[in-house]
Amino acid sequence: MNNPIFNAMMQNTPLGGMQNLIQQYRQFRETFQGDPQQKIQEMLNSGQITQDQINQARSMATEFQKFMR
Repeated sequence: MNNPIFNAMMQNTPLGGMQNLIQQYRQFRETFQGDPQQKIQEMLNSGQITQDQINQARSMATEFQKFMR
């Protein structure tokens, strides 16, 4: 599964890249349907993602929240 938010966060980008990341997040948030926890569990069960990837994404999200405050 191609996740543009995750891909953008993994790149070493300047501040302009942060604006792009925010725009991609807004697009994702507007189009996502369903329960996020259920979707993550489905992706984990199917092997699309690993527990390490989930942990890394959670860590990155925590850091991102600190930045946005």
